[in-house]
This record gives sequence, C-alpha cells and structure tokens, in this order.
Amino acid sequence: MPDVSSIPPEAGTRVTLVGLFANIALAGVKFVAGVFAGSQALVADAVHSLSDLFTDVVVLFGLSAGRKKADVTHHFGHARVETMSSAVVAVILVAAAVYIGWEAGATILRGNPAPPGWVAAVAAMVSIGVKEALYHYTVNTGKKLHSRALVANAWHHRSDALSSVAVAIGVAGARIRDSWAVLDAWAAVLVALLVLKVGLSMFSDALSELMDRAPEPEVIRKIARVVRDTPGVMGMHDLKVRSSADRYQMQAHIVVDCSLTVAEGHAIVEEVEARLFAEFPSLAEVVLHMDPCPEDQRP
Repeated sequence: MPDVSSIPPEAGTRVTLVGLFANIALAGVKFVAGVFAGSQALVADAVHSLSDLFTDVVVLFGLSAGRKKADVTHHFGHARVETMSSAVVAVILVAAAVYIGWEAGATILRGNPAPPGWVAAVAAMVSIGVKEALYHYTVNTGKKLHSRALVANAWHHRSDALSSVAVAIGVAGARIRDSWAVLDAWAAVLVALLVLKVGLSMFSDALSELMDRAPEPEVIRKIARVVRDTPGVMGMHDLKVRSSADRYQMQAHIVVDCSLTVAEGHAIVEEVEARLFAEFPSLAEVVLHMDPCPEDQRP
C-alpha cells in the first residue's frame, strides 16, 4: 500500500501562503477604500476577504497535520483532519454571510443611503482579478495533490471574486443615479447569499464524509471493473468504498479457483492491489479477502 503522507505537501503549502498574503492585502485595501468611499458592500467584501485569511490558516493546519503517517493511536492516518478543516472553513463562511446580510439589511431598512465613491468600484475590480487568479492557481494545485481542503479553499477565492463583481455593479449603479444608492446595500446582500451557499455546501460535504460517504457511483464501477478484469479473479462481492478526506479506502471479497495454492491465490490478490493503486492514485488502502470458488464452478 502506498504511503499517503509521501505525497509532498509543499506545493499546497506554497499556494495557500500566497493566498494568505494576498487576502491580507486585499482585506486592508477593500476596508480602507470602502470606508473612504462610503461603500457598505466593499466593507462587507473586506470582511469576506478576512474570512478567507482565517480559512487559509485552517487549510495550512489541515495540510500539515492531515498527511502525517499512521501511528499507534491513529491506525488509519490523520486524513480526517483535512475534512475537519473543510468543516471549519464552512462554519466561518456561514458566520461571515450572516454578518454581512444583517448589516446590509439594516441599511436597506433605514433607506436613503449616500452613494459610494468610484474608488470602491476600482478596488472591487482589482479584487476580482486577484481572486480569480488565486482560484485557478489553488484549484489546479489542489487537483494535482488530490486535496479536498485546497479545492474548497479555491472555491472560497472564487466566491470572493463573485462577491466583488456584485460590489462593482452595485457601486456603479449607485454612482449613476442617486436614487439607486441603495444598490450598494443590495450588492452586500447578494454577497451574503453567495457566501452562505458556498459555506452550507462545504459543511454538508464535510459532514457527509465524516459519516463514511461512498464516492460517486462511477468511481465504484471503475474499481469493480479493475478487480474483475485482473487475471485469476473469478468474481467479486461485498465491495465497500468510503471517502477519507481526499482519499478512498476500500474492501472487497474476490473469488479465485479453489485448486490454487495459498501462494498462487495470494499472488492474484497482490496483482489486484497493484492494479488498483496504479489506476487510482487517490486510493489510500485496499483490504481484500480471498474466497475459493465452489468445485462445480471451477473453470
């Protein structure tokens, strides 16, 4: 079985650190510009970037702790740390969404807000470009490392970019006509809804994984096909696969000719394992039980 922790986390750490420092800069720029321009939506967007900063810290912890080797107290490794990291990210997102929505709703109810300055739109456009670039950088690295936490953080970057789009539109509309000044607050509400959707989706995925969710049916079908296509395997049953962070763990019973020696049957089992690990880099553990076929079913 390959050592899951042997996958180098340096690339994931590097991309997360880049995002962390970018979020520090963006949060500061958007907050100052939002206060200076009188844009509630941009200030709310700065809070969103600040929540990104916290999630970067959580992901860094998950990458370092989640890839530790198995030990005497954690026989299956520490991969669930990444799942917990994703759950924490989700909770922070939901909390940020509630705060943003509450403040924006209060502004709408008060009515007659002052239109924000154009500097708010410029800051939002800068945020869109930086955040979209961070999304592509992070999601590509996450896919290469098979890191669910990194991919989740990438979508957090994109949600921030989308919220900045709403801010730019809201600010532009508020500047075009004074009576449209409330568009800035409505843009903040839209930001809150975007963040809330991403956060709830991430939390649902993390909770499902903690309950040993099976992967997509297509993954299970591919695993079954690899097993059955291995020479010497006459059948398979009781296939079970579960997700563990960004890895899979599986077990199955394979049927071999009852006239084979123990060594010959074991060689078939090893061949099945080798094919599975070669076909599925995200497969962390394979447990196979060898069953002899009835004599009347021998080939």
